[in-house]
Amino acid sequence: ILCFHLFGCATGARTENMVYQVSPKGYPSEIKKNIELIKVSGGKKTNPAWTSQIDNEAFFGAVKQTLKSQGLYSDNGRYRLDVLMLKVDQPILGLDLRVVTHIQYILTATDNGDVVFDDVLIAPYTAGVGDAFVAVERLRLANEGSAKKNIELLLNKLSELRIAPQEISLGGQI
Repeated sequence: ILCFHLFGCATGARTENMVYQVSPKGYPSEIKKNIELIKVSGGKKTNPAWTSQIDNEAFFGAVKQTLKSQGLYSDNGRYRLDVLMLKVDQPILGLDLRVVTHIQYILTATDNGDVVFDDVLIAPYTAGVGDAFVAVERLRLANEGSAKKNIELLLNKLSELRIAPQEISLGGQI
């Protein structure tokens, strides 16, 4: 009990702290207002007596809000985005806590199932004593910072996408 009073309880990463907010980048017209976020999996719930984690719901919300702010999100887009949190490397102890997220993003065309983008993005972030004195709070900040950086890397990749225009078929023989 004394430990909880001195060091606090662990809380999970917060959606609002993982949203990447910046002026919209230049994206290919094919994906503007055309990405539907399907699911986020691989995250973990936080046990207040243990360590801060990034859960699926919080990260889903952060990715969705970011896509909306960038003008990319749609409830029924031509492309669907699946997100898999493969690994979140966290330290056990330390003054500076460095978290590294390994997140796979898969962007698929809804009409034909073609995979447009499939990549694992790795993003480190370090929170120090100056960010928060209490270690469990520092770890949450490091989780949020790494997740936010990972979303930024996704936006960079999406801005670099080159989607070839679909070939037009008249559907009959002449």
